[in-house]
Amino acid sequence: MIVSPKERCSTLVRRRLVLTCEHGGNRIPARYLPLFVGRDRLLHSHRGYDRGALWLARWLARALRAPLYAAANSRLLIDLNRSLHNPRVCSDQTRRLSHSERDNIVARYYSPHRDRIEQHIGKLTTRDVPVLHIAVHSFTPRLGGLTRNADVGLLYDPRRPSERDFCIGWQVALKAAAPHLCVRRNYPYRGSDDGLTSHLRCRFPRRLYLGVELEINQRHVTDSNAVGYGIPEALINTLKTGGRLIASRSLGDQ
Repeated sequence: MIVSPKERCSTLVRRRLVLTCEHGGNRIPARYLPLFVGRDRLLHSHRGYDRGALWLARWLARALRAPLYAAANSRLLIDLNRSLHNPRVCSDQTRRLSHSERDNIVARYYSPHRDRIEQHIGKLTTRDVPVLHIAVHSFTPRLGGLTRNADVGLLYDPRRPSERDFCIGWQVALKAAAPHLCVRRNYPYRGSDDGLTSHLRCRFPRRLYLGVELEINQRHVTDSNAVGYGIPEALINTLKTGGRLIASRSLGDQ
């Protein structure tokens, strides 16, 4: 029997849902504010944070009763979605700090966020509970003079059949639920690039961990950071109808 992408999505979504948001805000701790004097425009740009991502992540968490691990500090302090060996984990502002000061930033702001997520998923997978991890991001409509042609991007590792099938199915479901949306896979970035999901793929078995980065075009984000164009509703409806999302409200419920 041939199984359609939509049916594959339905099967794969029967997992515990974990939401994260690595670039949710543009706050700078008081200790490091001198590094950003006169940099307000930079902090409020796409380089400072993913506008609307935290609002959307919270909205999804409430609607799906899923745990959310979110960060409100600017990615210019340290990028939580980059490995420590990645040159872009530090910005031009923090790269000038001493090694000990950068180590302090890692210990206070980077490691706690990533460790909490890894520990949560680890507790589930050690009990043989499959996990669907959705990392919520947003992208600037134009970059390098080029217009990004998508409303929603679904990023995954194409070498992992479960992630590929899930994203194909989710794309089909989103197009059916909201035909006006342009939904693309592995756009505007590649899901196999360095990131939190890439790190977690190396930590947990393929059959138990499915990691997807959800990217929303910032042209649909209002000044209040709310996302429009019917995107939140389409995401919720497709995830709910695509299968029975068993999202954990607390580890004590599992």
